[in-house]
Amino acid sequence: QVRIVESGGGLVQAGESLKLSCKAFEITLSNVAVAWYRQPPGKERELVAIINHDDETHYADSVKGRFTISRDNTENAVNLQMTSLKLEDAAPYYCNVLYFGLMYWGQGTQVTVSS
Repeated sequence: QVRIVESGGGLVQAGESLKLSCKAFEITLSNVAVAWYRQPPGKERELVAIINHDDETHYADSVKGRFTISRDNTENAVNLQMTSLKLEDAAPYYCNVLYFGLMYWGQGTQVTVSS
């Protein structure tokens, strides 16, 4: 059974960093598109970053220059390195995998940013 598992969330102060990890079980992430989304309270889910099958990356304007998405093929994971975190970055973060026409979501990991 395919599982997508996010980890790495937590409570940090504004300006600090966190690294989120998205791991997959029963599928391989090395050549597929993987995206990170977030859904702040009272808002719609929004795309944060995506790494395409060819490793091309794209970022939401709000996180450009602060967040980096990358693959870790040894761990079968896609990571999201977040730096200079802001209050408005606080949200549950979700990993989304598009695997040969099928879409999978993880359960999310909570990022909380305090002032």
